[in-house]
Amino acid sequence: MTLRRATLVGLFLLCAASQAVAQALPATSPEAVGLSRDRLERLRSVMQDYVDRGRIAGLVTIVARGGKVAHFETFGRLDVELNVPMRKDAIFRMASMSKAVTSVAVVMLMEEGKLLLADPVSKYLPAFRQTSVAVPGPAGASGRVGLVPAKRDITIRDLLTHTAGVSYGEGPAAAQWKAAGIQGWYLADRKEPIAAIADRIATLPFDAQPGERFVYGYATDILGALVEKVSGVPLDQFFRTRIFEPLKMVDSSFFLAPEKRPRLTTVYSAAPAGGIARAPDGGTGQGDYVDGPRVCFGGGAGLLSTATDYTRFLQMLLNGGELEGARLLSPKSVELMTSNHVGTLYSEGAVGFGLGFEIVEHVGRSGRLGSIGAISWGSAYYSRFFVDPQEKVVAVFLSQLVPSGGLDLQEKFRSLVYQAVVGPVPGR
Repeated sequence: MTLRRATLVGLFLLCAASQAVAQALPATSPEAVGLSRDRLERLRSVMQDYVDRGRIAGLVTIVARGGKVAHFETFGRLDVELNVPMRKDAIFRMASMSKAVTSVAVVMLMEEGKLLLADPVSKYLPAFRQTSVAVPGPAGASGRVGLVPAKRDITIRDLLTHTAGVSYGEGPAAAQWKAAGIQGWYLADRKEPIAAIADRIATLPFDAQPGERFVYGYATDILGALVEKVSGVPLDQFFRTRIFEPLKMVDSSFFLAPEKRPRLTTVYSAAPAGGIARAPDGGTGQGDYVDGPRVCFGGGAGLLSTATDYTRFLQMLLNGGELEGARLLSPKSVELMTSNHVGTLYSEGAVGFGLGFEIVEHVGRSGRLGSIGAISWGSAYYSRFFVDPQEKVVAVFLSQLVPSGGLDLQEKFRSLVYQAVVGPVPGR
């Protein structure tokens, strides 16, 4: 046994008795909130089948309705090689599910009168005062691009809706982004603060004119730098004191305390020949969340959390901005966040996009089970959530699989949750 594995085994044993899940929402029976126990068994059966067939290492799933948890299950292993069972308080890399938290932080500052969503980003981050957009170069000029000035200032709302034209550096001007050392969503290994990275991003050619296209990329990381500037505190401190502590999200952070290492899930990758393999150390594999530099707080993809913590965050949104007496947002602000801001720019209009997540506007156009107004988003590590205000449902699916190799379990999870909803909304 290697020193690393021996150390990990020891840490797992030390923490084995600490299985209690902190600050969970109240638990209830499925029948008490209009869910079918037999139909929830279908969900368990399918999740376990994918684990048994080696398609995924482990999962944690939660289904809450009316603010009470009716399903909270673990499947598979937290670490396959060490044969460590998945645990309910396992800590997951949240990747792009961080974006909803950063979006909430921005709207909180709006509520305090410290910014307007229509404000130009340059009002707070001067480097964005004059941005440029890449355009195709002359015919026959392979690999070359031209530059034109942005037609207007990028606004905070553009960043929240991913219509600022900012990608992850792999668009027409990819060579320039690569030369600047800014490509891909992973920032946890950076030895510079997010503000410095945002300033460099501002100097690079963007993929589209502001407001003209949905372009997924560093927009929410830039918002993190903006939150730091407007609030006057580092993003990790803002999240901890203004969001995590009020919501009792005790295991959510950008980097992991060493004593919590045994609860950090191991990342796996879909193998080309089938099955899964342990992802490499560092980078988008195991990452630098414990032993990294702990300098760059990437609001777009940097958070760690648990199923319990993230469910509490989502329940706050479902409740109109409040949970157990802690109010982060007003109901009208949540209504603004969960409205479509982009018309048909996202997903060809099949679903809309609000301030941090996608939104069902028409069940038929979406092509999946759900309700008008349901919000959802996912993660590069193959995690996903959805919140249905009409059915009062919060559902969380957490895994650590990248790349996922075309796995279809996320959409099956959504279907399996909805097929278990058979009774009226609690309290109605």
